[in-house]
Amino acid sequence: MFTLNDDERAIGETARQFADEFLAPNALEWDERKHFPVDVLRKAGPVGFGGICVGDDVGGSDLRRLDAVRIFEQLATGCPSVAAYISIHNMATWMIDEYGTDQQRRRWVPGMASMELLGSYALTEPGVGSDAAALTTKAVRDGDDYVLTGAKQFISGAGANDVYVMMVRTGGEGPRGISALIVPADTPGLSVGPNEKKMGWNAQPTRQVILEDARVPVANRLGAEGDGFSIAMNGLNAGRLNIAACSIGGAQAALEKTVAYLTERQAFGRSLIRNDALRFDLADMATELEAARTLLWRAAAALDEGAPDKVALCAMAKRFATDVGFEVANKALQLHGGYGYLHEYGLEKIVRDLRVHQILEGTNEIMRVVVARALTGAA
Repeated sequence: MFTLNDDERAIGETARQFADEFLAPNALEWDERKHFPVDVLRKAGPVGFGGICVGDDVGGSDLRRLDAVRIFEQLATGCPSVAAYISIHNMATWMIDEYGTDQQRRRWVPGMASMELLGSYALTEPGVGSDAAALTTKAVRDGDDYVLTGAKQFISGAGANDVYVMMVRTGGEGPRGISALIVPADTPGLSVGPNEKKMGWNAQPTRQVILEDARVPVANRLGAEGDGFSIAMNGLNAGRLNIAACSIGGAQAALEKTVAYLTERQAFGRSLIRNDALRFDLADMATELEAARTLLWRAAAALDEGAPDKVALCAMAKRFATDVGFEVANKALQLHGGYGYLHEYGLEKIVRDLRVHQILEGTNEIMRVVVARALTGAA
């Protein structure tokens, strides 16, 4: 797991090359303009980044979770916001591939794997965040359709995407009343709210999705009625790993910028990089990132193997890596002094982008709840 073979190194190098060529040169402009680079996302599909852990019979790359986290770390060195959207798209694509019928897989997955179709994951609602099992969006059976009424909140890609993997209530209260549906974005009765004004993640849209008697075929359901909550949670395990990887990648880019800056910057007659206190800061930042990376790889391997502790490990990795990523990026900004606060240096963007990673895919407080339950056996 810790010594990469030639193929594994090539996967990471390909992702870094993509980030260096297509993401990093444009990241600040996209952030400033709040531009969602769909044209660049279309380029990511043919490289294999649209369906990383999806079967190759439907156009996926058929790679492991361990490969995926290495890819997302490298993509995030170019732009954490765009890398994070690609992660969310992959989560939706994988859920259709994993839980869909053969007909559903062949209808949706090839276009999503190529990123000709863009996908979103729709679980959170205006009044329902961490307590996802309490969601209220209703799907009432009417012949061969479900009629959907309700709203989803904080949906990445909404308004620019083609398909949602959406959790809806088809039964009674609690997790057993939730089902998963493939909802085309052009479904009559589905609309989106304005793009949210956010602290970071400006290179991807975040909107509310509103459902007013939107009819979706029963044939678009993933699994049986009542399977939706477990499908959503299984998708989140991988989503948490990928967001953790995006935090490490963004922070790694911040560290690299800081080493270069301290090497070039002169103060008190010598380069700042010769100051032992600053060198110790760099050493601590690198050590913390390596610790987070090691835990992330351990959790990804556990998920690949279906290990009994996979859920807890995914939660540990997400909590630790997103906290470390933010702190390292924030320290990098501090080490740049006043220049770190300027947009053109790129540090403040990384800090803003990484802050939300401590909230989404389950807040880090909820990650502690998941780990504590695994330790104590408490419900």
